[in-house]
Amino acid sequence: MTAADPSAPSSEPSRSVEIELKFDADDTTPLPEWTGLPGVASVGAAELRKLDARYFDTAEFALASAGYALRRRSGGPDAGWHIKGPRIGGGRTELHWPLGDQADEDVPDAVRSALAPVTDAELHPIARILNTRTAYALSAADGGLVAEFVDDRVTATDVRTGVSRTWREWEIELGPAAEADPRGFFAAVKAAVLAAGGRAAASASKLARALGY
Repeated sequence: MTAADPSAPSSEPSRSVEIELKFDADDTTPLPEWTGLPGVASVGAAELRKLDARYFDTAEFALASAGYALRRRSGGPDAGWHIKGPRIGGGRTELHWPLGDQADEDVPDAVRSALAPVTDAELHPIARILNTRTAYALSAADGGLVAEFVDDRVTATDVRTGVSRTWREWEIELGPAAEADPRGFFAAVKAAVLAAGGRAAASASKLARALGY
């Protein structure tokens, strides 16, 4: 019997639902004022993260056509392999496997198996996204995480063409202490962003923007 590879990611991923808003900002735009948001009592200290993500798809972009995205990301608290599913309502289901062997950039068997209902074609790198991220925890009075706000400085390269693009964007993602109905919270977020000089995101995702969409 062949021993299991201890560096390989587990076949069972963790699962979460990502509910977030994205915005664009200029290089000099000041950060929004978050302490006035519903349920937010404090804003945590800035946490710097250096993120390096490589995105994969088939030659025919089968994953993107079905609403999926596959990436391998190093750096930050959720380093690993991620599959983002199609957007349903206001959120996307995300599956996460740990990196395993840090040097191995081949798509693991467990990840391929999870994508089998979408495609069994060969997966190729399509984009690389380098991101200098500054994260802030927005917490309730009892310390619960209402949301995480991140200020991203992005450099993205389309592997197919070699074209690189840079931009700054903001994301705010709901945490476990968020209200069940986030509409009031997100309305206040949009108002704070506009007041600071931010604006609606030019693209639905970093990957789409990296590829020129």
